[in-house]
Amino acid sequence: TLYLLSRKDAPMGQLLALPAPAFSLDKAKAVVTAGRSSIDGFLAAGPILYVRYMAGGPSRLLAKEAGKPDRMVAVGEISSVGQLVRGKGSQLLFENESYVEPSAWYTYDPASGAVKRTAMFTTSPASFSDVEVVRQFAISKDNTRVPMNILRRKGTRLDGNSPTLLYGYGGYGINESPAFSARRRVWLDHGGVWVTANLRGGSEFGDSWHEQGRLIKKQNVFDDFIACAEYLIKAKYTSPEKLAIEGGSNGGLLMGAALTQRPELFRAVVSHVGIYDMLRVETFPNGAFNVTEFGTVKETEQFKALYAYSPYHHVKDGTDYPAVLFLTGDNDGRVDPMNSRKMTARLQAATHSGRPIFLRTSSGSGHGIGTALNERIEQDADVFAFLFDQLGIK
Repeated sequence: TLYLLSRKDAPMGQLLALPAPAFSLDKAKAVVTAGRSSIDGFLAAGPILYVRYMAGGPSRLLAKEAGKPDRMVAVGEISSVGQLVRGKGSQLLFENESYVEPSAWYTYDPASGAVKRTAMFTTSPASFSDVEVVRQFAISKDNTRVPMNILRRKGTRLDGNSPTLLYGYGGYGINESPAFSARRRVWLDHGGVWVTANLRGGSEFGDSWHEQGRLIKKQNVFDDFIACAEYLIKAKYTSPEKLAIEGGSNGGLLMGAALTQRPELFRAVVSHVGIYDMLRVETFPNGAFNVTEFGTVKETEQFKALYAYSPYHHVKDGTDYPAVLFLTGDNDGRVDPMNSRKMTARLQAATHSGRPIFLRTSSGSGHGIGTALNERIEQDADVFAFLFDQLGIK
């Protein structure tokens, strides 16, 4: 039997079985259909189908066998499952990591149900044993529930005084799945709260979640992000004077839209290699490849949507804007650094708050991929110095 993952007429995915020897699609039978979680991977191991689900960001892993109840494979809480590899017989090898545990490989024995960590695991000099991850939901403008993953040190008081960094992306069907990063330890050690939002535009809830955040529906992404910020303030994690936001590339566009639409909501903004002039983005080198995500000015409805949120075109003179650090690379072939230069100049001329609008340009990097370690260290040092200064972190 040949198994396929299909999304035709199934935005949450379904597994099809094609019988031998023809393996013809017209004889395909749906053997696994998705529920509230999207199917994003599978592995056939003898009589068992291992199915990986995307449950709004975190993963779930099920073992399915004909004639038997589904069995849940024990994975880390609020974690992501990566590769699936067949072991001995029907056993499974799988990769698993979380916000507090680095990546490791585990075995699953369907006979006993036991999950054991193998000798293949990553270590980190930074321990997160004192950190807990809380999953909460914000209510967006159209009443959509938007998940957030909140990292905080155990015992953190909800008194509105915690410096909080909210990260978002929301585009291209890219999932913000739980992933380990020692970088966050610096923020948490200084009393900070770190939040990652699962915004529309990704595929955390299947293809429809992506469709609700692209083309003329892109504003949904910004509404989701703003709702997350408002939740963190209402729940007394933080306050506007203690709230910072960060994103890059498509997430840089998110930063530009958030700070121009709700400047009073944030104290500081860190925006990496972002797109800000949405009326010219398709004319840049590489810009044509973004039309399927953002749209084109050549179609009336898409032009109206692009103009309605284009950050550069919505900077208003005399507005009290938050402090902003724009970061770009001289050799960025994916997003023209002119975006960051124009946006920096426009905000510097317009802001009334007296807070700094900085542009950091690296001659030794591009869009961030493959950036040398020494440059990444210098960049992180500058980002944290900026945030610590603006949020009054000692």
